[in-house]
Amino acid sequence: MRRGAISRLFDAGARAPARRARPDDPAASLTPPELVRRRHTWAISPHRQLHGLVLTCALAAGGVIAAAPAPARAWSPEPPRYGVAKQTGVPVAMADGTVLRADVYSPTDPATGQPASGPFPVIMVQTPYGKDTVGAPSGGEGGAEAATQAGAIPYMIQRGYIDVVAEVRGTGDSHGSFNLLDPIQAQDGAALVRWAAALPHSNGRVGLYGPSYMGLDEFMTANALGRDSPLKALFPIVAGNDPYRDVAFDGGLADGEFDLFAVSTIFGPLELVNPAAENPTDVADLLNVELEHVPALASYNLAQTANIASGGDEAYDEDYWQARAPRNMLGRVVANGIAAFMVGGWFDLFQRGEPLDYSGLQNAYRGRSVSAPMTPDEKATGRYQLLQGPWYHLTAGAGLDVYRIELAWFDRWLKDESTGIDETDTPLHLYDIGSNRWVDVSRYPLSEATPRTFFLAGGPSASGAPSDNDGRLASGPPSDPSAADTVAFTGATSPCDRQTEQWSAGASALISVYGQLPPNPCTADDRTLQSGPGALTYTTDPMSRDTVLAGPVDATIYASSTRPDVELVATLEDVSPDGTSFPLTSGALLGSFRALDQGLSWFAADGRPLIPYHPYTRASVAAVPSGQVTRFDVEVPPTLADIAAGHRLRLTLTTSDSPHLLATPSQAQDLTAGVYQVQRNAGAASYLEVPMAPPGAFSSSRLLAGARPVAARRPPRRCPSRRRLRIHIRAPRGVRYARVTIYVGPRRVRVLRRPRRGAVVDLHQLPSGPYTVRIVARTRSGKRIVHTRRYRACTPSPRARPRRHPAPHRRHRSGRRHRR
Repeated sequence: MRRGAISRLFDAGARAPARRARPDDPAASLTPPELVRRRHTWAISPHRQLHGLVLTCALAAGGVIAAAPAPARAWSPEPPRYGVAKQTGVPVAMADGTVLRADVYSPTDPATGQPASGPFPVIMVQTPYGKDTVGAPSGGEGGAEAATQAGAIPYMIQRGYIDVVAEVRGTGDSHGSFNLLDPIQAQDGAALVRWAAALPHSNGRVGLYGPSYMGLDEFMTANALGRDSPLKALFPIVAGNDPYRDVAFDGGLADGEFDLFAVSTIFGPLELVNPAAENPTDVADLLNVELEHVPALASYNLAQTANIASGGDEAYDEDYWQARAPRNMLGRVVANGIAAFMVGGWFDLFQRGEPLDYSGLQNAYRGRSVSAPMTPDEKATGRYQLLQGPWYHLTAGAGLDVYRIELAWFDRWLKDESTGIDETDTPLHLYDIGSNRWVDVSRYPLSEATPRTFFLAGGPSASGAPSDNDGRLASGPPSDPSAADTVAFTGATSPCDRQTEQWSAGASALISVYGQLPPNPCTADDRTLQSGPGALTYTTDPMSRDTVLAGPVDATIYASSTRPDVELVATLEDVSPDGTSFPLTSGALLGSFRALDQGLSWFAADGRPLIPYHPYTRASVAAVPSGQVTRFDVEVPPTLADIAAGHRLRLTLTTSDSPHLLATPSQAQDLTAGVYQVQRNAGAASYLEVPMAPPGAFSSSRLLAGARPVAARRPPRRCPSRRRLRIHIRAPRGVRYARVTIYVGPRRVRVLRRPRRGAVVDLHQLPSGPYTVRIVARTRSGKRIVHTRRYRACTPSPRARPRRHPAPHRRHRSGRRHRR
């Protein structure tokens, strides 16, 4: 019954998901949800509403998927009723006298422009990026809304919310000195919450929102308040659990790619430009702010870089990082009665930590340790939810009406409206990358999945792997007494992989979408990573049936080294019958950090690690004994991915990850010229521990019925024939198109003027390899709509011949179905 309440939230109508529609690239497009009726359905929308051009690309074997009945009643957001008034640069004094600046947005009477009487709840974001620079264009509708909530959200203000955009001390036009996630920012946040709750026309309740740093600030602020504070709800987006493990370091190695990006932009020059952009007229105040910011930023950036490079305290997961870890704050969030709805991404920087925030909050609610796995019979509460989608850091929320969810959440906790969003016993909403559908579950790790062990074995695997060893992943342990594979530390790898995109926060993916540029092919095929002396691959036999890889992964590698340290990077890929290697998830470990904390590690029922927890402290460091077989447990972040029948699962081991991972000078010295022997024998059986489940184990999401974001899908499992690609042009009621232009690559192949509703276009003589189909539509009201999808024309191999489907049906007005 409780699950039914969630289905009433969104009245778009539940539709059974199309089974295998997959563009080539995870960032190929950022479009709103579709109401799916046919296989390979596209949707293009000029607004957040489900208005747009639905283009159905169907092969001759495609089929109709019937729509589920619409819910009898649904919660619906109120229409925009208010105008927006803005107060800029409002000073707010902290306990130590430091003055922070905030912009306050309030609802107004649209007829008179005067302040609306209210009372209204307050939502607030605390940004270090500049409220009037980075924050100014954010929060608008269209595109990747969730990842851009660094400023005001008009959608919420127009529906009866006061919105406060405050600047973290030492950033923007706020006074003071900046330090990364400084604990004093928690005290500032608490003071800002109390101040915001007392604003004119406020109802005394406050909710916090915002992505990334702003999301981490939400946890810090909630931790600094008490049980009866005005703060009632959080909506953190792409916010992690443990900054040391999630983003600053990976396996004990510095995340050079993202760290250098952050220091050179958002925590560097941007903070020097923002004050002048926000306060160009008050020269005296501007000079004071700059004099406070410049030395602090220089000191912070230079001091932290030097500290880490020299092996100082910030290179280890000790007091500095522990004071900044949300995992240590989750218990207080629950104790203070603050509800939280989180949004994360399978390709986000915080991919590892977001599900751990969910399990930690659920455990705390039940009086259990925030660091423990949820038990198989643990009952989940709707007060704490996670929406984990196919997104990068900068594209989080793309393809979904996130504001609708956010409004339902804040209406529930700040206005006491019965939206139904908390009435669920499956509050973990996950996107299955393989089947392109949302599922709802209760527990993490996923109780629907059973951990399975694959052992590293000799080859060839017959999978077309480009590695020299081409090993296998076998279901049984090895019997050979001495088998091993040799791999060398190279210090560099091909950057053509998922990791490069992920640890740049998905920047090029976002650019390619908004610039209508070709997608990055490396996120759909990483085979260049798998060749050379620094790479080994191990691949399963083809799957006999669809299988879902569901949750966190461990790669336990037994190896010897000629040097006192080892670098191991474990990447999982889904290998298609044509050899395409789609990267799913990747983790790393520096061998000198191999010590395992048994109390904080998660183990499968067979006793093997599922999430190995390494202390990463100075005391835990131990040199790798030269020439001696040693055990290394590599934590691989979780994913949810359907591996199709005929596809294979591959483990790629590399000894570097460029440009993602950066060794310190002392680490590089211990790694250079190392040669490893990866063991796969009876005495030292290296293995992969992977939770797996049948697709039928998961129930389709009620919260996200009909929503299918296309921000991160893999290539289509079935390749279109060169003979024909059929496109159905479907305009929703009330929308008419003046012209639709279809391009294949750079070539314009068809122009339709005033196409009729339901027009069908057959494209013939298609390219033999990868190609892009681009549809440019212009409505009669003048709006331009563009959508792009990549295809690869091919002939499936005999071993992976697709199952035949019945001919598509069409439904006559009489309601009967007839074969075409």
